Amino acid sequence: MSTPDTHGSDLPKTRWELAGEGNRGYGTKFARLVEEGADVDGEARLADVLVGRGARILDIGSGMGRVAAALQARGHAVTAVEPDPALVEQSRRTYPDLAVVHADVLDVAPADLGADYDLVVLVGNVMVFLAPDTEREVLRRVRTVLAPGGRALVGFHPVDGPATARAYSPDDFVADVTACGLRVDLRAGSYELHPPADDYTVWVLSRDEDAPAPTSFGHALQG
Repeated sequence: MSTPDTHGSDLPKTRWELAGEGNRGYGTKFARLVEEGADVDGEARLADVLVGRGARILDIGSGMGRVAAALQARGHAVTAVEPDPALVEQSRRTYPDLAVVHADVLDVAPADLGADYDLVVLVGNVMVFLAPDTEREVLRRVRTVLAPGGRALVGFHPVDGPATARAYSPDDFVADVTACGLRVDLRAGSYELHPPADDYTVWVLSRDEDAPAPTSFGHALQG
């Protein structure tokens, strides 16, 4: 991605932004876990299984960088995108070898985002913290940037998540996925692939090649 810091457009505020200081505990928690040597690589292990060696991976909402850094350490070419300035700073400090783009994924020109990713990662409740009514825009973009045979790994709390997160039922998510030219290849209840559960959902998605490709990303992406 050619632009290192593009955050600050007229995009609507995300649910994460609306929480303000209420989100600061996330970075503090994972900084402590990393310092203590705790296992914080669960999502990355599953992501690594989904691709071949040296894959191109896009991490949308990369947070403080733990998943992207773990995938990079496994030999993948990772593009990390994160809109929260505090988390971008923490990521750059904690994982100095990981390049992080400070931007909302919907605020990056399609040409700058790139294409042909073997895997797109949206874990850690990214989908339920998006700005209202932008979920399909993000999913359309996921479909567009995937390489042939590429997949997306998504994980979130459908209910009872953090205070400002939306409730996002599996039925509503599947409807959005289908409307955006994607399909569900797998649903599980954890990154260790336990059976589907009510409190957390893990999804592996891929392109539905029989569906029409998206042609527009909406007003926020023009120009």
